[in-house]
Amino acid sequence: MPGDTTLAVSTRVSATDAALAHLATLHRRHPGMLLYQSGGCCDGSNPLALNPGDLSLTVTDQCVGTVGAVPFYIDTRQCGYLLGQELTIDLRPGNLGSYSLEDGTGWYFVTLTPTCPVV
Repeated sequence: MPGDTTLAVSTRVSATDAALAHLATLHRRHPGMLLYQSGGCCDGSNPLALNPGDLSLTVTDQCVGTVGAVPFYIDTRQCGYLLGQELTIDLRPGNLGSYSLEDGTGWYFVTLTPTCPVV
């Protein structure tokens, strides 16, 4: 069960036109999908596009907004430093070999912040 979103109120999530278009395509194929900001390790720190059953959300997972029609979650234990920042979801060419829904499309999502604008 996802946590209360009161901590995430000041976090603003937006996306580039390219990311929104790619998300819309994925969302048509995977209704109910979500974006989850990875905290590192195997999939780096990229947002993962997941089907609802791919991840069990916990009380530390905060929904900080929506990108298009897709909810965007952050685990406050791993990515709490992102709360209160302006986040921009963008798209980069390539495949990361992850279990994110966009893998194999030739594109992957990145999260940009004012403190880390270049990936």
